[in-house]
Amino acid sequence: MTNALTILGSTGSIGRQTLDVARHLPIRICALTAGSNVELMAQQCRQFQPELAVMATEAAANALRSELGDQKIEILAGEQGMLTAARHPDADTVVTSVVGMLGLRPTLAAIREGKRIGLANKETMVCAGTLVMSEAQKYGAEIIPVDSEHSAIFQCLEGERQNEVARILLTCSGGPFRGYTREMLSRVTREDALRHPNWNMGQKVTIDSSTLANKGLEVMEAHWLFDAPYEKIEVVIHPESVVHSMVEFTDGAVKAQLGLPDMRTPIAYALSWPARKPLSGQRLDFGKMSALHFENPDTAVFSALRLAYEAGERGGNAPTVFNTADECAVKAFLAGK
Repeated sequence: MTNALTILGSTGSIGRQTLDVARHLPIRICALTAGSNVELMAQQCRQFQPELAVMATEAAANALRSELGDQKIEILAGEQGMLTAARHPDADTVVTSVVGMLGLRPTLAAIREGKRIGLANKETMVCAGTLVMSEAQKYGAEIIPVDSEHSAIFQCLEGERQNEVARILLTCSGGPFRGYTREMLSRVTREDALRHPNWNMGQKVTIDSSTLANKGLEVMEAHWLFDAPYEKIEVVIHPESVVHSMVEFTDGAVKAQLGLPDMRTPIAYALSWPARKPLSGQRLDFGKMSALHFENPDTAVFSALRLAYEAGERGGNAPTVFNTADECAVKAFLAGK
């Protein structure tokens, strides 16, 4: 059970929801880091009173110092500031919710301090899965997934034997373009791609979800987190986003984790594991659910998923190349290029 927390990326979607969960558990906040959103970081600091706040640049840090002149909060900047936050001596858990490879070094820093990692940064596992898992074992650090799909798999595997797992079934809503042809995809706009049907996420993850690149990254993350060969990881399109993922066992039994599309649930589980703490919010009403649908992804149309499997199976630096190419492509697409 988490008692004191650092959040890397507190002004993003996962970071904001983590603070909401921490408020209700309750959990003390030791350190927060953010990019350039000084206004929101100042609000978070006033509400949660961390000992340390970190901004991406010195200019943003100076702006935050001006906003918080009446507060006794240490304010740092840049990657060294993030590393300091990740190593905060009072925090027993670090939630890594920054986007992209930026999360790798601070995640490793927290691991080497033996902290629990609430992992919401899949790129860390994609680009350095071998290193991250070996360091976690070496330093006795727990890695608890925060992504809804990986949290579901984690829960389905509780109490099970690894050698009895037949398949990991990683569910996917299909995004806003489910059923599109490649010709139809050639005409979509930035605004179209940012309209996810079920989840409220940051821009990078939302765009990746529209191309299924995000699911490809999650396949690679699952490979490392659950020590599963790629041939045992299958993606299943599930447009309702009620079944968050499933595990099939060698006797044919399938365990699934269900819930509403609310990221606070996997966040709370990562912070409270192995216990479950009460969490407010809506609950599934099975009497109102007429049907749940499943289908196979079309990797001829959504080729990013096929390329992700190829990169993962090739190994070496191929997953890093895939991830970096995707980050560059998404940045260009969001810029209208």
